[in-house]
Amino acid sequence: MEEQTMLEMRNINKSFPGVQALKSVNFDLKRGEVHGLLGENGAGKSTLIKILTGVYQKDEGQIILEGKEVNIYNPREALNLGIAAIYQELSLQPYLSAAENMFLGQEIKKSGKIINLIDWEKTQEEAKKILQELDLDLDLNIPVKELGIGKQQMVEIAKVLSKNAKIVIMDEPTSSLSERETEELFRVILRLKEKGISIIYISHKLEEIFKICDRVTVMRDGEKIITLDPKTTTKDELIKHMVGRTLEQHYSKIETVRGEEALRVENLTREGVFSNISFTSYTGEILGIAGLVGAGRTEIVRAIFGADPIDKGKIYVFGKEVRIRGPIDAIKHGVVLIPEDRKSQGLVLIHSVLDNIALSSLPKYKNGILLNYQSINREVNELIKRLNIKTPSPKKITRELSGGNQQKVVIAKWLTQKAKIFIFDEPTRGIDVGAKVEIYSIMNELVKNGASVIMISSELPEILGMSDRIVVVHEGKITAEFSREEADQEKIMKAATGPM
Repeated sequence: MEEQTMLEMRNINKSFPGVQALKSVNFDLKRGEVHGLLGENGAGKSTLIKILTGVYQKDEGQIILEGKEVNIYNPREALNLGIAAIYQELSLQPYLSAAENMFLGQEIKKSGKIINLIDWEKTQEEAKKILQELDLDLDLNIPVKELGIGKQQMVEIAKVLSKNAKIVIMDEPTSSLSERETEELFRVILRLKEKGISIIYISHKLEEIFKICDRVTVMRDGEKIITLDPKTTTKDELIKHMVGRTLEQHYSKIETVRGEEALRVENLTREGVFSNISFTSYTGEILGIAGLVGAGRTEIVRAIFGADPIDKGKIYVFGKEVRIRGPIDAIKHGVVLIPEDRKSQGLVLIHSVLDNIALSSLPKYKNGILLNYQSINREVNELIKRLNIKTPSPKKITRELSGGNQQKVVIAKWLTQKAKIFIFDEPTRGIDVGAKVEIYSIMNELVKNGASVIMISSELPEILGMSDRIVVVHEGKITAEFSREEADQEKIMKAATGPM
């Protein structure tokens, strides 16, 4: 029997001033299906989803839900129709319990004369039922802020089920999850499928699309390009449809000549976190740092940058021993960090692109007691052009840029410092394939111009594709080092799971 169609979006058009965001887009979703939605930032995915959830209204087209045409004017109407979204930034109230969050806004009231009292016993019962349906074990009574991010994600899913959702939209659901938490999410998704719930799954992680999705639709420049069966396509084909590039072009590594020693650390130790870390990076080289989540990679580079203390060990910059007590010392020595969490640690999101790029270099722009804004504007505009930062103006608020462009703003900030040692911690996390290629090109340009790049990445293809050498960290210790020629996924994974 043919699968029942749950949703059809026919010839959807949407324009904003000066931009046609969607051009006659067709999309359909079957009952109990996980349908992947792929595309670079700006491809139209978010606009399509916001029309489905009532945040935006379509200009033209039809939305057919279970065979009946509907018009969705606001998010509450979408929820009433059984359409719910779980976004990257979770919408839980941190000081309320899981049960309270699940029924927030639709509290179960006691019957009788006093109708405004909440029936906590019934609330607990209903919350437990939903968790049992998902085969989840959660403490319903503690504040959700005390739960890990993976458990909070499960509360968010339980919350939409309490609203009797028929269609659940998951926007980058694994961006902050560990591998184990991701597997738990996939198990819950399969349970939702068994219940006949349909899922629109948005992710930049192509391996997840192949693992969990029944079909995948690719969008580009506001148009639907193609719908494919992941079982009969390849990663290369998906990338080509998304950005017009082949997989071979994805990692645009260029050949460079290794230069002088740039950074050397000897027996770097932070008790209980990492111990006896020793490695060297060189100019003209990308040094990859691989390892599993929690291995201590981020903690090591934060210590080198002075963001975290060290108990013992030595740091040398261009052959000279230096003492780095904080980030200011690191920056003075030309060592900079593009952090894993760019939003909270790398940028001031409520400030403009110009402010963020100039912020770390304000003293050099001083003209007496005033700032030379002509000089600031000239350098910022040059960097925007050089890094291809897609912004209508240097005065654009940074939080309104895509993830890839935000990452480029962080890099531009350090280029104003004339830094020579760039540490990239998960440089392409949460950004689309096209922006990844641009970040790789920037890294190539840096080493070509004589900088040293150190890159942490949890994506093995990225480590293998971009690194000249690779060191592997396991439980706070370096367990192996490989040249580009001898490294492969199996060797790295063996070293990442314990001493060889």
